[in-house]
Formats: sequence, structure tokens, C-alpha cells
Amino acid sequence: MIKERITLTQFIIEEQRQVKDARGDFSVLLNDIVTACKTISHRVSRGGLGAADEDPRTYLERVANDSIIESTQRTGRLAGLSSKAVGAMTPIPAQYSRGNYMLVFDPLNGSGNLDINFMSGTIFSVLRAADGGSEVTARDFLQPGNRLVAAGFMLYGASTRLVLTTGNGVNVFMLDREIGEFVLTQPKLRLPDDAATFAINASNERFWEPPVRRYVEECLAGKTGPRGKDFNMRWIASMVAETYRILTRGGVFMYPKDTKDPAKPGRLRLLYEANPVGFIVEQAGGLCTTGLERMLDVQPTALHQRVPLIFGSKNEVERIERYHRE
Repeated sequence: MIKERITLTQFIIEEQRQVKDARGDFSVLLNDIVTACKTISHRVSRGGLGAADEDPRTYLERVANDSIIESTQRTGRLAGLSSKAVGAMTPIPAQYSRGNYMLVFDPLNGSGNLDINFMSGTIFSVLRAADGGSEVTARDFLQPGNRLVAAGFMLYGASTRLVLTTGNGVNVFMLDREIGEFVLTQPKLRLPDDAATFAINASNERFWEPPVRRYVEECLAGKTGPRGKDFNMRWIASMVAETYRILTRGGVFMYPKDTKDPAKPGRLRLLYEANPVGFIVEQAGGLCTTGLERMLDVQPTALHQRVPLIFGSKNEVERIERYHRE
């Protein structure tokens, strides 16, 4: 139980004090991101009102993308941005000064659930730009997840919540709309090592590889099967919602490689979804993998590269990895 009220601003200042020679650039960038997400949260809560003749989902996706770009490109902390909603990276306009960071983001994850009034969110991660002041290109963003400076996601639902890591554990903040500020609600969040819940799209079962099929079959066998206990199955179809549920309750999420579309090695984007989620999950004591390799060690080859994604409670993910090796 938190005894004192700690705002995100206070938290960031205290974190900055712990870093020798910190100039506050990252703190300003994080504030810019949060400011944009407050705007997105407000627009999402209105359900697309104001979209005129535009499709509400398309309208909100565009508003989310534009809000982040407009909020972050002017303050001189970024060298470039890359959005899941845009095919190419977004350079910083010449009239603005450039900074030492690069922002990668999915502006409105789970937007397909907006028409049923379900949770959506914004996923983001921060990388360091190359030294030397040279113009940033798409190649500069192709860094493995183990080089992330920070990652987080905003969850838009009954309340607006921020899950954030700067490499020193995972903290959760909730937006207090009365004061317009995020307040720390769950410090140093930790996943349990064991779990009895798994999330997977069961409609793809016929396309799964044998290791995944084996794991799910053992879970479904319950107490009478090799695992000796009953499991629950969930499928929310929203990455931010799935991640938050697993962070707070434990479990494992699987969007594995399958044979449904042999041309795609996976369904989810490495830079915009898998790496930030992997960084957050590992900082909370869990694991994130492709099934064969630690997610944060995968070397990106393209901005929109897709990968299989499995993450969650440590012992369950280790078991799935073992089945892949076997």
C-alpha cells in the first residue's frame, strides 16, 4: 500500500537525480509523450465524436499518431520518430533542433476494439540516437531491444493507466483527472514465476507448430493431465490489455509462429510491440521470447519486421522454450 501520494512528475525528478550528469532531456521527452497520451485518452473517451464523415476508428488512429508527433518533435529531445501507423520513419523538421533520442511507437494499439467500447492503448519505447549529429535514417532504428532506454504503454479504459520502465523495474501510474496528473499506484510491479492462465487465439490451432500445440493440450488436460492442475484460457485481442492483465495477475501470452501465412514469420511487430513489451515484462521478472530466442536479442532487419511473441510468467515461458528446443 502506498503511504504517500507520488505524482509522475515527482517520480521522474527523483529518477533523474539518480543519474549522474543527467541534463533532464529524457525527463522532458517523457513528459511530452505523457502529454500526448492525455490528449489521446480524452479523444478515445469521446468515442470518435467529432469525426464528422470520417470512420471513427480511422479518425482516432490518425488523432493518436498526430498527437504524439506534434507533442514530441518540437522540444529538441528527439532525433527522429518511427510510428507503426506510418510506413517510413518520421524525421525532425529542419526548423526544430534535434536531440539524442529516438521514439518508436504504436499510437493506438487495440483500435479494432473501439467499436465495442473496449480497451485500447499506446505503446512506446525510446532508443539513443547515434553520436555525431548526422541525419537519422531508418537503419538507426534497427537496434535490438536490449538497447532500449525506456519503454511503456498507456492503457485507455475505465481509467487511464501508464506502465513504465526505465530499466529499473516497472511502475504503474493512474491518471487522476481532478488534477490532470498521473499518480503512482503500483511501484515495482512483479510477475509471479508460476501461473495457471494462458492467452492464445485458439481459432488458429490447426496452424500451430507442435511445441505450442503440446503446451496448450497439456494445459487443457487440467488436473488429470501431465501438469496436474487446471488452467484458465483468455483471449482479449488487445496487446496492451493482455500485457497489463498478465503483469498484474500472471500468466502467459502466445502469438506464436504458425503456418497460416508461411510468408510471415510472425504476426506482431518487433519494434513497435514485441520489444517494448519484452523490456517491460523482463523488468517485472518475466520472460519474453520468439520460442527459440530471447526477444530482446533479436536483431531487427526492417522497421516493420514481424516476429512470433511469447511472454509472461518465467516458469511457463521456460517450459514453452524447452518444448521448442525438444
